[in-house]
Amino acid sequence: MISLALAYLRDRPLTTALNVLLLAISVAMLVLLLQFGEQARERLERDAQGIDLVVGAKGSPLQLILSSIFHVDQPTGNIPYESLETLRNNPAIARVVPLALGDNFRGFRIVGTDATFAQSYGLELAEGEQFGGPMQAVIGSKVAEETGAQLGQKFIGNHGFASEESQGHDHAPFETVGILAPSGTVADRLILTSVESVWDVHGIEHDHLEEGHEGHEDHDHDHDRADMPKAAQPQMPSLQPDLTALLVTYRNASAAIRVPAMIDRQTEMQAAVPAIETARLLELLGASLDGIRVFAWMLAATGGLAIFVALLNMARGREGDLALLRVMGASPVQVFATVILEGVITATLGAVLGWIGAHGLIAIARSQFATLADLGLAAWAPVSGEVLLIVAVIAIGAVAALIPAMRVYKIDPARVLARH
Repeated sequence: MISLALAYLRDRPLTTALNVLLLAISVAMLVLLLQFGEQARERLERDAQGIDLVVGAKGSPLQLILSSIFHVDQPTGNIPYESLETLRNNPAIARVVPLALGDNFRGFRIVGTDATFAQSYGLELAEGEQFGGPMQAVIGSKVAEETGAQLGQKFIGNHGFASEESQGHDHAPFETVGILAPSGTVADRLILTSVESVWDVHGIEHDHLEEGHEGHEDHDHDHDRADMPKAAQPQMPSLQPDLTALLVTYRNASAAIRVPAMIDRQTEMQAAVPAIETARLLELLGASLDGIRVFAWMLAATGGLAIFVALLNMARGREGDLALLRVMGASPVQVFATVILEGVITATLGAVLGWIGAHGLIAIARSQFATLADLGLAAWAPVSGEVLLIVAVIAIGAVAALIPAMRVYKIDPARVLARH
């Protein structure tokens, strides 16, 4: 029966191809929606796990979360370095992770931080050691995989977050001293170094931090300008040590009420809650995807209707052939199954081609859009809903073939052959 069903499909190639194409497009759209929805949700939840609060410059809270946790947006600005110790001295806070951002290497962000970052994400080394001295860096597993970087290798960071940036800090190369084991988090795509190294790259003096903040203004003037009259000295902007953001973990539940309120009311910084902002982001994303999802299912229903019309016309046009099959010994059930198989085979071809097309598009999009790669969107990682989706589409094909198959089942071979 399968070979006969395939022969009937080959006999009308244009109709079969159109039906397969309609179903393939609908399946591809639905798979893309599932992939973006599930992978984005899992990645956002995994990267934000253990981080209760993000503190940064005033601006958009969502932008602060995206830039500081997921590293897919521009930071809102800088905050004073002193805010780090202020929060660390708060008894309601268990851990504060400093972040100093601003540079990249081949599109991978260079993050100035300290040992608390690895503790927060549970990172382990695959090779080498943690950064300790100036201009030492530990790279994520994806960075090592895609750049081919090895221990002891030096590299130059570029200003900004895009790989197209041309301004490189040639005067301050980093040295790779460690490679992280894969963690499944955003850390796989980051280059970690000390905050002081980031300051050194940008020519920011920070010796006074170790001297009780004494005399930091003296570093802004060299000896040639020291003897000049004060009025004649050029007014150079002072580069102060600062940070991009702070990742905060609470010590107790009551901190969730007191700490954000204290930061928003008593400082020039803002406090953004990852759980709230990611929920808002997923809600916005879900709302925008709902319309596309409805359209995709309508397209799948249209494909099912096209299969129904094609098989119904086939049943009418081939009554003689089907009656002859009955005379030759085929049972009504076998003829019925042949028509059902045509619908199932058509739907299966559409589902498989749509699945392959959707994952292929994700692979292409990853290579073209850095944000998707930064989010860790995997091209060929199936999600649980895809199996149900493919089963549903195959069921549409079977249901579409049901009425034509019932028509064939009720054929009276003697009457049909008498007409022919």
